[in-house]
Amino acid sequence: MDDIEIIELYWRRSQEAICQTDIKYGGMCRGISYNILASHEDSEECVSDTYMALWQRMPPERPWRLCAFIAAIVRNISLKRLRYRIRKKRGGGEAMLALDELEDWVASGSNVEKNYEYKELTAAIEIFLRSLSREERDIFICRYWLFLPVAETAKRLGMGKSRVNTVLFRTRKKLAEHLRREGFI
Repeated sequence: MDDIEIIELYWRRSQEAICQTDIKYGGMCRGISYNILASHEDSEECVSDTYMALWQRMPPERPWRLCAFIAAIVRNISLKRLRYRIRKKRGGGEAMLALDELEDWVASGSNVEKNYEYKELTAAIEIFLRSLSREERDIFICRYWLFLPVAETAKRLGMGKSRVNTVLFRTRKKLAEHLRREGFI
């Protein structure tokens, strides 16, 4: 079933929408959530919460790209769960490692989110991502949006781990320079 048909099911309030969403995007949702949480149980719960959020958001929202809409929801729900676990001192997983890698280059000793509006930072990062080559952008998104381990990113993109690590290192440096120029750090 294509995305337009799935969205239409949500608008008609048909429970089939959730079934079709799970068939088409369930694996992606579980993968994103597991990469953040490193727990199958928590990931399944986040995927269920994602389906509930989709049911509540459509209508009134009609997403332009269903895949991106779903990915953003499952990612945000999973990150919220991760923050809760960290507060309870239960560990972090791949997402914390990826966020730590970025923090060294972006935060520069201060909390960026406390100093600047989230929307301004998001816009600056979007501009930065558009300036990257396709390879750099794909690697960056796999690591810092999907929270894929370096080895899985390399396998998915058909390159060596050392190449991925090199591109990530250089891209983080470029991001830091870009954010510095924009006044974020």
